[in-house]
Amino acid sequence: MNALEAQLEYVFGDQLPPFGSTMEVAPGILWLRMGLPFALDHINLWLLEDEIETPAGLVRGWTAVDCGIANDATRESWERIFATQLRGLPIIRVLVTHCHPDHVGLADWLCQRWQAPLWMSAGEYAFARLMSAGLPGADGTAAAPHFRRHGLVDDAQITKLAGRNNYYMDLVPGVPLAYTRLLDQQTVRIGGRNWNIITGFGHSPEHVSLYADDIRLMISGDMLLPRISTNVSVFAIEPESNPVQQYLDSLLKYAGIAVDTLVLPSHGKPFRGVHTRIRQLQEHHRDRLAEVQAACVIPQSAVDILPVMFKRPLDTHQLSFALGEAVAHLHKLWFDGALKRRLGDDQVYRFVRC
Repeated sequence: MNALEAQLEYVFGDQLPPFGSTMEVAPGILWLRMGLPFALDHINLWLLEDEIETPAGLVRGWTAVDCGIANDATRESWERIFATQLRGLPIIRVLVTHCHPDHVGLADWLCQRWQAPLWMSAGEYAFARLMSAGLPGADGTAAAPHFRRHGLVDDAQITKLAGRNNYYMDLVPGVPLAYTRLLDQQTVRIGGRNWNIITGFGHSPEHVSLYADDIRLMISGDMLLPRISTNVSVFAIEPESNPVQQYLDSLLKYAGIAVDTLVLPSHGKPFRGVHTRIRQLQEHHRDRLAEVQAACVIPQSAVDILPVMFKRPLDTHQLSFALGEAVAHLHKLWFDGALKRRLGDDQVYRFVRC
């Protein structure tokens, strides 16, 4: 455990639910984990005991929060959950925090498997439909020229990135054709309890977290993670964005959450210390921005900035996110007027201190 983690309280210690099983974190709230084939090797999912009114009467069951990626291993883990953990009750709602593959990948399968409705924010649902359909510009083909403009001119690396054109469609082969919209500050009734919807930006288009004040519990998705900082990237489909600013602004929306709230994150372990973690994340970005600004005493591309922000070797999967994050920090300083951006004769953007 590093020094920052030591400032948080891990309520369940090192206890984890085995894949294909669950662990109760509060009455009627189950924690389950699914594997991921990346360096970040797991995602936390949640089952909330629930009931809904139908034309046939009241139906008891479960709301599933997030889904895992679409692969055989995740489907098999879900089938074990269905067979052993649901107490004979159905999945009656699928709620997805955001459009990234580990969260929405199996939403269509789960909704069809249980004839359950999908609940998402409009921004996340629309983006998931856009990406899973592989529409031009959202199919990965725009990534290589985008990164080339930011200094990735190595042909071998460009070729590797180009080989990921079907990355999203492979992990999210389909999205339900209809959904129920979640809105910021909306109250959703789940399991006889009011959950407040908090939308966040910078990590994804319209990320949803859920907070139940009566039991001091928040399902934070990817907006608040205990061990790693949430990825905030500039992507080819929105090349002039300012996601670091959007993310920092979004953190302020958690200011009213109770100090003793139990946070259920999508990666890592449940923890208490929400305001401590917010402060840590704010300081993390402040420090990264200061490092980037200092490096730009001479003109720097995003690729030039990578070793300033990331001290470890990066595989192709990590490189795309790291480069997106480098551009995001350069953009924050550029929007703030601390850096100037110039397009060189080689068609690469470089940033320099004002």
